[in-house]
Amino acid sequence: MSSIPEIVFRDVTKRFSATAQPVLQSIDLVIERGEFVTLLGPSGCGKSTMLKLVAGLEPVTSGQIKVNGLEPRNARPLVSFVFQEATLLPWRSVQRNVALALELEGRSHEEALRTTAKLLDLVGLTHVAQSYPRALSGGQKMRVSIARALATRPQLLLMDEPFAALDEMNRDRMNEEILRLREAGNWTVLFVTHSVAEAVFLSSRVVILSPYPGRIAHEISVDLPYPRTAGLRETPAFDTFVNRASRLLREAHRS
Repeated sequence: MSSIPEIVFRDVTKRFSATAQPVLQSIDLVIERGEFVTLLGPSGCGKSTMLKLVAGLEPVTSGQIKVNGLEPRNARPLVSFVFQEATLLPWRSVQRNVALALELEGRSHEEALRTTAKLLDLVGLTHVAQSYPRALSGGQKMRVSIARALATRPQLLLMDEPFAALDEMNRDRMNEEILRLREAGNWTVLFVTHSVAEAVFLSSRVVILSPYPGRIAHEISVDLPYPRTAGLRETPAFDTFVNRASRLLREAHRS
């Protein structure tokens, strides 16, 4: 791991107006390079807001955030964001959707084609490279979105409930897929979900937030080995972590 943390929150509070109640209050959190950290908590506890603060899409009201030692707005080249919806451009093919970020960076057409081909192979979508989003399944659309996010070779990937719209079987498969891709790319991930099982399966650490305002209530180090495969979900150790996280989540909601 790098000696400089990937993300640091120091006493961060966020209000959306001067008179509003805080959405987040007194957040202190350090995420090291290479961690997979999931934010877990009830709706309204500020999970998505934390991602937006890290991405520099929203300013903090007080406190400080550093991303690889930089202010979030200066760290944007290091960061990619995957949203809950795939947000693909319907008039562009899969290949051209993935190439979009490269085009915006001013990469040559030849370089964009080479990079896009590698990414589509990585996510298993070479066979639909010339298809349009309307022809894709939900899981395929999300894989295109992930490939597009990886096109700029991010150091940090922010993921805001990217698999929430998928059925359970496809969600489990995408969980396994994102861990495979992370192992190949060695990026840090800050992930948001409402699913306790998903949080445990993916994460090296789970951060549980309590609501109104959002505060860090508990942290769980998920001491399960990587790589994680589908069989892990059937083990007593996995069940133990899921049960513990569920109990702490209930406690946080009542606090």
